[in-house]
Parts: sequence; structure tokens; C-alpha cells
Amino acid sequence: KAAYVKYPNPASRYAMCGVFAARLKDGSVRVAITGAGNDGVFRHTEMEEALAADWSPAAIASCSVDEGDMLSDIHGDSAYRANLVRVIAKRAVEAAA
Repeated sequence: KAAYVKYPNPASRYAMCGVFAARLKDGSVRVAITGAGNDGVFRHTEMEEALAADWSPAAIASCSVDEGDMLSDIHGDSAYRANLVRVIAKRAVEAAA
């Protein structure tokens, strides 16, 4: 099971946040986030662990996203992008179900 979901910038269509969520045959989980972090693409291990135990959007509802690690620009501040990561991650899990 795997899916990639992005939230595109309305003007450029580049991803303000994109999330790839995958559950592999061995039961391990990968969650990669692009477009939102200060340092580029990153994995979210807290979400990976939660989804390995329960592959559902509800499993990641309480996962934290550090605003200090998020981009902040004219299109969205760091708090907005941190929330966007959580929302798009849930959508990616739903799409992969």
C-alpha cells in the first residue's frame, strides 16, 4: 500500500506540502514529507511508528510536527505548514488504504 498526496501552491503548482506514505510487505512503514521542511525532504518517524501499529488516519492524529523545522514564507508560516503536514499525511494514508 502506498500513496503520494500533495497540496499545491495555487500559483506555481509546486507542492507546499507533499506526503508519501507506504506500508511495505514486511509490515514496516515509511512516511516522507516534501515541500514543507527547512532542510528539504524528511522522514517522519513518529508517524511511521504510529502507522506500523495501526494503519489509519486516526493513528497519526496526535503525532507532533515541529514548527521550528518548517519553512515560513509569503505562502504560509511555519505553524500553517506544520498543520498542513498533519492534514496531508492523513489524506495520504486514506488514499493508500
